[in-house]
Amino acid sequence: MSEADLAAAVDDVLSIDPEEFQAAVDADAEVIKSELRDGTFDNSQAIVGLEYEFYAVANPADDPWTPGTEAGGTLQRVPRRLLELIGFEKELGLHNAEMTLSPQPLNSYGLAAQESEVNARLSAAQERTRAEGMQLVSDGLWTIPPEGETARGYLTDSVEDRGVRIASNMSDSVRYHAMANSAADADVGLRIDAPHVSLESDTVMPESLITSIQPHYQVPQAIDLPTYFRYALRIAGPLLALGVNSPFFPPDLYDADATAEDVLEDGWMEHRISVFETSLNPPGADRGEGKVRFPRDLEHVEQAVDRIARDDTLVPMPVDPGNGFDDEFAHFRLKHGTYWRWVRPVFGGGTRSEANARIEFRPLPAQPTVSDSVAFQAALAGLLESLPRVEHPVADLPWEDARENFYAAMREGLDADLQWITNSGEETTDRETLYADLLDHAADGLERRGLSDTEIEEYLWPLRQRARHELTPARWKRREVKQRLDDGESFADAVTGMQRRYLERQHDSLIGGSFTEWVDDREW
Repeated sequence: MSEADLAAAVDDVLSIDPEEFQAAVDADAEVIKSELRDGTFDNSQAIVGLEYEFYAVANPADDPWTPGTEAGGTLQRVPRRLLELIGFEKELGLHNAEMTLSPQPLNSYGLAAQESEVNARLSAAQERTRAEGMQLVSDGLWTIPPEGETARGYLTDSVEDRGVRIASNMSDSVRYHAMANSAADADVGLRIDAPHVSLESDTVMPESLITSIQPHYQVPQAIDLPTYFRYALRIAGPLLALGVNSPFFPPDLYDADATAEDVLEDGWMEHRISVFETSLNPPGADRGEGKVRFPRDLEHVEQAVDRIARDDTLVPMPVDPGNGFDDEFAHFRLKHGTYWRWVRPVFGGGTRSEANARIEFRPLPAQPTVSDSVAFQAALAGLLESLPRVEHPVADLPWEDARENFYAAMREGLDADLQWITNSGEETTDRETLYADLLDHAADGLERRGLSDTEIEEYLWPLRQRARHELTPARWKRREVKQRLDDGESFADAVTGMQRRYLERQHDSLIGGSFTEWVDDREW
């Protein structure tokens, strides 16, 4: 879409009456609540799904990571035609690509099918992108900007067309461009605020720094959604602590007076959380306020519908008529697209027989390998199968503690003192006790779905290794940077060198490997 066409599309969106849109959302909410009371969203099939985000980097040679090669690893814009060829979807930035997997039953065949689908589609995509001089990367936050550009310039570059502000490096997603041009733009941060990093923008482009995996778990009986949701909130912190993978920003985003020691001392293990919150929440909002936040427990399933319907509307969007079941509440579905909570309920289904209520789990950054990403999907599914059925007492952990666990994990990863209640009722902050209980219940849930002991061990082994050896991608990155600093490199060179090393290791292990294989050349 040309800039002129995009500006016209933004104008069309901004002409939609917010009150009329909200009235349609409210009407849709009543439709959903009526269908909930009729049992339409009850779906006894155990189903899992996964959304998997990537970014592209330059890969100009068959082996760009050989010693002395410096061209590899710079951020790369993905041509839209190429996204169509590889069957991926556009995301916020021109460098992004997203894969949405086919939902599968939660059993040994379904999990294997999802992992095989990722590997098959990703392998085919990499073959295509490699011919274009690029490769797709699974990571939490990119740090090397496009060749000849700065990260600050790439994230803030924009143009104005007939009074409409257009981000130069954002995909033609009208909703995101409209956010910077609507009357609600004062409610959107358009910035990054993190230790020793501050960035102001005219658009939501700063959010394109980050990439994630988003597992989905379908709830058998919709009326029980609040119970599953409660458990999902209490495992969010512990799972995030295992998965942290974005401890550094692009070096040119750091404040001029920040030293390498300052960054290592004050930086967080998972900056992806703060990037998403400060990019899209109102300026000056405290943590836990704004549209992107850790949500509160649900008292009943209709409360989930009401929360989505009554959430602030930043940009009303036009609705295209359709014939699917979820088109009966199409305005609500659009509203849900900007209901940004770290754990959120979803009501959907293209047909009545497919109608379902599910939980979308959003805290996790993209992981170094496919097997690590699938390990988190399996662990989440196993936990949500097991914890409600055994009535695990961690449900009694106060919401305030669950929330603090989440942000402590963001800051400190596995070094955080996370609050937990074991199945025996023991309150603990001991990491070994917590993860033994957590992963044993993940295994129990997978066993309940018919997986063999061998299959369960294969899926959970990467996470058990992380917990046992205090090993996370973020810690690996920090140690790489510190080692390079000790060897005399500048901070910028240390971060860039670390990132290239990450890409080198991923080049050989993204498909078929495991992150734990990366540490054989470092003492832990």
